[in-house]
Amino acid sequence: MTGASAQPPARFVQIDDEGYFKFGDTRVSDAEAGLELMRAMRLDDTGRLITELQGTQAFVEAFDEPLVVAQILATDGESLQLQMPYGHTDRALASKLTLDEWDRFHGTTEKGLSFVLSRKAQAELFSLADEFSDTSITLKGREIALPNWLPDSSNVENERFWSEIYETEPTPGWDLGGPSPALKDILPQLKLPKSRVLVLGAGQGHDAAFFASQGHLVTAVDMSPNAEAGFRKHYPHQENVTYIVSDLFTLPAKMHHSYDVVFEHTCFCAINPAKRNQMVKVWRNVLAEDGHLLGIFMIQNPRQGPPFGSSEWELHQRMKKGWDFLYWTRWKKSAPRRMGRELVVYAQKKPL
Repeated sequence: MTGASAQPPARFVQIDDEGYFKFGDTRVSDAEAGLELMRAMRLDDTGRLITELQGTQAFVEAFDEPLVVAQILATDGESLQLQMPYGHTDRALASKLTLDEWDRFHGTTEKGLSFVLSRKAQAELFSLADEFSDTSITLKGREIALPNWLPDSSNVENERFWSEIYETEPTPGWDLGGPSPALKDILPQLKLPKSRVLVLGAGQGHDAAFFASQGHLVTAVDMSPNAEAGFRKHYPHQENVTYIVSDLFTLPAKMHHSYDVVFEHTCFCAINPAKRNQMVKVWRNVLAEDGHLLGIFMIQNPRQGPPFGSSEWELHQRMKKGWDFLYWTRWKKSAPRRMGRELVVYAQKKPL
């Protein structure tokens, strides 16, 4: 009797902060090979970034945007002709440009891939412009508004927004029906002593229950009472978990400096993006001195959400001043629908 054939292992290729492909620590320097990978790059039906590698599909793990524009070749005021590494060219509508909080320009090509301008390309854009300000740029007499790269989305701050999803979807899209596979893999490697763990945006508590099953004292927080009800249903006899229904941005002062580990999983991508710096402050506020953040972050492109897009570059910018990064890696053994999207970060709080 012949058993079912095993699925071939997933393949991965990285893109560094300058827009060049890498295999591990080795940058692809061959222009022809790099151009072939870039021309084949696309989003699949689920929005994951993929390319073709020796005739097989490979997941693309971009540190920043998938495309980093090396040069702006021309503009007619309506569109931009862009050149990326390896000589790859594409076009983009100028009207789709956005500006992030670090004053970097982002956009989307005609093929639907997002890009960021390099410093050189941004200087070229300014030299081509008739005029520019913090909110607009004028090209060939066309004034183009520059919205925020990540829009303010205050609707997700409403408890009813999330509670209604639980009421209409038995298993919401973010719910894996159990703890994160990445958490189950990495927690034994960390060899944490018995710790006070805070799980923010805990949902139905799968991750919180897993921490508790490993001997930790867990506090789970979610703003939806329906999320707590799901936890009580799935884990009626789980000990060592205190579940609090609260907005994570209004936690009482008694919770400050009270936890050894704060755990992040599909919460950072769900909050209003305008509050991301505030969320980093929440992590610091709740952690004891020398406490740790363990995060499984969703790295993806969509500006609209939830889930809202983010990049490794963005996370590094937001955290680089107050954290020592002990572990930072793209996860290779994710659940199928998250393959190529998960970043695991283990960082220690340090004085500012």
